[in-house]
Amino acid sequence: MRKQSINKMIFAGTAFAGGIILFKNIKKKNGGKVWVYEDNDMRNSVNVDREESVNAKYDDAEKGLTQLDSAFRSEWQANGFPQTHRELENFETGK
Repeated sequence: MRKQSINKMIFAGTAFAGGIILFKNIKKKNGGKVWVYEDNDMRNSVNVDREESVNAKYDDAEKGLTQLDSAFRSEWQANGFPQTHRELENFETGK
């Protein structure tokens, strides 16, 4: 019984020491910094609500829309949301 206890302690100590060594090597390799993706959410961007849609050259419905409006329009089309007031009225009345 005592031998099993000693084996478990040796195994746990070895695993712990290995974890510490691995952690230190990773920290040295990255210079102590953690890399993360840059925030690329369109709603946080400054120019998205000012610049014209990139599809305005090709699609007449996109003319006059900003990039943010274009993204919302694409989402509405994908979800089948009515695009005009007439379509919205027909949707609400069930026609």
